Parts: sequence; structure tokens; C-alpha cells
Amino acid sequence: MMLGDAAIYAGSVVHKRLRPKPHAMKYAVFTLLLDVEKIDALSGRLRLFSRNRFNVFSFYDSDHGAGDGTPALEVARACLKGAGRECDGRQILLLSYPRIFGYVFNPLSVFYVYAPGGRLETLIYEVNNTFGERTSYVVAAGVEQLGHVFAQACRKTMYVSPFASGKGGYSFRITDPLGEALVAVLLSDGDGALIKTHFRGTRQAVTDARLALLLLRYPLLTLKVVAAIHWEALKLWLKGIPLTTRHVSPRYTTISAKTPKQG
Repeated sequence: MMLGDAAIYAGSVVHKRLRPKPHAMKYAVFTLLLDVEKIDALSGRLRLFSRNRFNVFSFYDSDHGAGDGTPALEVARACLKGAGRECDGRQILLLSYPRIFGYVFNPLSVFYVYAPGGRLETLIYEVNNTFGERTSYVVAAGVEQLGHVFAQACRKTMYVSPFASGKGGYSFRITDPLGEALVAVLLSDGDGALIKTHFRGTRQAVTDARLALLLLRYPLLTLKVVAAIHWEALKLWLKGIPLTTRHVSPRYTTISAKTPKQG
């Protein structure tokens, strides 16, 4: 995987609820793909981006892992070690929203872990809810399928939405982000598929000029993410979708999952 130190992916998020009443939304977003060993280098060459200090765009290590400021590289390595997976000599990339004027909320961030030969080897799906809880699901990337898609699955352990049971499972579909990034998640419960979500974005270079254009196009991106979550929740409630009982999870957990057999 040849990335340099970063890339921008501009595109859209589509979220569809399948039952008991169909509901869908789509909104434009952009995200950053960072080599977690080169974030300081990126900060050093850009005026509009900083690491662990306020700027127009910024990356804070405390937005990931246990939230204690542990560097993102060490967060990913700890997840890998905890899952019994190799971490030495691995290139690790992180796809997430940046802070804009100091604020961000990432419903889902993805760490891509590459074997020394450049093969996508492991994925870490870091899920946040709006109650300050975070879970990282560590899973082998599996075998590349038709369309350059990798598939994984794991059991859902953390409460995310008042309109979805705490039980169920995730199915992930993801591409190696060489030109286009695709991250798709299907949430299922005991009655089958419930919610489909995907992000699709095209790759752009990271420059101050590009960041300035993104600021003009998405001036309230990170606030919009949270606002959209609550606005859509209100609409679901008005549609009569029943609420579920919340269970409290630890502030931060990691889960090791197995990749399902293909075919």
C-alpha cells in the first residue's frame, strides 16, 4: 500500500433502516486516511492541520482507544496484541473524521493493518456511541473477493442506538483504499437484517488548498454528524419505531472476532 502520509476521501454516507418501517438518509462527508506513523510529518508540512493541538483541522490521539492520549500507533498495536495478531513491521492506516475547530464525533473509525508484503491483513473497526463508550472489533481481513472487497463479521457487544437491540451482529464489507474507499456495515438481529450503512469516497491529495476548499464545502461537518444522528432519531421516534432498553458498556473495550469462511 503506497499512501504517502495521508489522503482525503470525499463522498457520502448512506444509512438505511429496513424494518419495521423503512427509513433512509444520505449526506455528503469527507474523511482522512492517515498513516499513524506519519501524522507528525503531515502536521509539519501543513498550516491548517495539527496533531494534538487546536487548528482548523486536527487529529487528537485521545479521540481513539481508551481516550487517554496514547498515540494511535500504540492503540492499534495494543489491539493487535490483545487479539493475538502480529503488529511488528505492519503499516497501519486510520480512516476517520478530523476535528474541525476542535470538535469531532466518529461513529466508526477504521484501522487498516498491512503485512510486510503490502497485503491487507487485519482490520480494527472502532465504534463510538453518543454515550461516551467505545469498542474496537479486531478481525482478520480475510480473502479479497470480486470487486476488491474484503468481508468480515463479528458479534455486536456495545449499545449504539435506542432503536436497535443490544444484541446482534455486524457484517462488514470494505475495500483496500487505493483509489476509492468503501466501508459498508450491515447490522442484523434475531429477525434478520436491520440497518445498512455505507461510506463511499474518492481519493484526493492532502494540501492546505484542498483543506481550505473542504472547509468551505463542509464548514460544519463534525457537528453535522451528531446533529444528523439526533435528527434522524427524532424522525424514527415520530414514525413509531419502538425504543429498546440501553445496557451500559465499559468506557473502552476491544473484541477479537473471527472472519467467516468465504464461499
